[in-house]
Amino acid sequence: MPHSLPDLQHAVLDGDFGPPPHEMTVTSAFWLHHTTRLAGSPVTYRNRYLLMRSGDAFGACSFEGEEVTADFCAEASGQTLDTLLRHDTPAVRVAALDAYLGRVRPHRADPHAEPVLLPAGAPEERARARDAAVAGLLDLVPGTKVALIGVVNPLVAAIRERGGVPLPCDFHLRTTQWGDPVTDDMTEVLAQADAVVATGMTLGNGSFDTILEHCRKRALPLTVYAQTGSAVARAFLGSGVTGLSAEPFPFSQFSADATALYRYRTGRA
Repeated sequence: MPHSLPDLQHAVLDGDFGPPPHEMTVTSAFWLHHTTRLAGSPVTYRNRYLLMRSGDAFGACSFEGEEVTADFCAEASGQTLDTLLRHDTPAVRVAALDAYLGRVRPHRADPHAEPVLLPAGAPEERARARDAAVAGLLDLVPGTKVALIGVVNPLVAAIRERGGVPLPCDFHLRTTQWGDPVTDDMTEVLAQADAVVATGMTLGNGSFDTILEHCRKRALPLTVYAQTGSAVARAFLGSGVTGLSAEPFPFSQFSADATALYRYRTGRA
């Protein structure tokens, strides 16, 4: 099992997960800048996504700032995945990994996945259903302190409803919707945590391996809440990740129709 993102990258390039990535081509690549403000919330979420399609899979990675420009996509289509797996930019490597792993082992065909159908409806309804499904992966007793690396307000509410105490951390938010302070120092919340929930954005911003190693050393349950990088996060189940909510593209915020996410559990920290 891989112990870090570089380990996973090398294993894929070596053919340990299936067909060699030089045999797989990116058909299309696209770049999205997406904002969301849910009803009743003062917070506008700003997300940037890099997506690549290879065969029947979409690989995706969230990224910060100008790490990837829209111009990148003009040259990415037609390249093989092994070339993109060696790219200098972390978000490109993660998106390529996600495309490869999602293609050789689709979530919809994984016997270990539990499909959860999100209902058709408004963004607020779908977000509540999605984050309730994520919180359902946590084995919480009253007072369990949950480090939340990457703040999503409906998930804060879902953790509280189950008796947990959210410890929110985010690079961009200073308070939750209810005024709870949000730190930008993940070491602060990890030091206090009984359990950890990290979003898929940690795969692209360089923090995932640090979180993974911390949870391994302290035997803490680590749940990954992944839209982007969902197939990448799945590769660490049983190697530090204990639960996963995987939502491959198209993500729930891009549709008003019923869509599926896939839950995985290992049952051990």
